[in-house]
Amino acid sequence: MEQKKTLTHMDAEGNAVMVDVGEKEITHRTAVAHGFISMNDAAFAAVRDGSAKKGDVLGVAQIAGIMAAKRTADLIPLCHRLNLTNCKMTFQLLPERRAVEAVCRVACDGKTGVEMEALTGCSTALLTIYDMLKALDKRMKIESVHLLEKHGGRSGDFQFEADGETME
Repeated sequence: MEQKKTLTHMDAEGNAVMVDVGEKEITHRTAVAHGFISMNDAAFAAVRDGSAKKGDVLGVAQIAGIMAAKRTADLIPLCHRLNLTNCKMTFQLLPERRAVEAVCRVACDGKTGVEMEALTGCSTALLTIYDMLKALDKRMKIESVHLLEKHGGRSGDFQFEADGETME
């Protein structure tokens, strides 16, 4: 018999609640999120060539993404504060799309997952790229921010599949 999934951040009366993780085991947990920002030729050239007037676009975005992942509980109301053991923010230039792919990998040993930290880190890095290049292109588009994978915890592993199906 298939178990019905329920929303864990709501009580029986529909009130928002922080999930009680007190009785859960500490396990190693990881998550990876990614997204893209597409831009015009001038903005892409500034990233590629390191010529943006505000400085090193990807260097600043890297620090912003890591800082945001560490501060997720300050931004998302019902998230638990986690002691991250690792956070890596990487970028890939995609010249054929005039885009930058941002990838945030997060890990911790804890009682709850790090999916929100990976998503927050990725989103903030992309927003930082926008902020640093907006003088060159206000029409930049941030898209496809999503969880690629997660490991650990009671719900097990998750892998995003491009065909719309997920493997759990």
